[in-house]
Amino acid sequence: MRYVLLVSNDETASISPQESSRRETAFRWFQNQMRSRGTLLAGERLQASKAATTVRCWDGGDVMISPGSNATPAEQLTGVYVVDCENVDEAIEVATTVPAAWYGTVEVRPVRAEVPTQQDRLADEDSSVILAAG
Repeated sequence: MRYVLLVSNDETASISPQESSRRETAFRWFQNQMRSRGTLLAGERLQASKAATTVRCWDGGDVMISPGSNATPAEQLTGVYVVDCENVDEAIEVATTVPAAWYGTVEVRPVRAEVPTQQDRLADEDSSVILAAG
């Protein structure tokens, strides 16, 4: 089953160059370990929340676009990983090895399983991959 690990931390925290280097090394190690284990499907580091744009839409066509993130300032979403685990216990175990868990939070959330379409089944037969939006 696929899980998303949502990594959040305080973007405004001041860290030393040594701590920054330690964190970078730890993230590389984590990613290498998860790839070799066959667990890591994808991972992305996000730009700072000030680079975000928040979009809200309502029935009737009203749209509100705001600069920045809508999240609380204390912790911002700073990265995501998509992992393939047997169950939530394994996903939690993986989350405990994400270096950001030392100084931030890692939310474990299952990816919603969708019913495969006929096109998905045909693609599987052809050994090609189709990613469905969800």
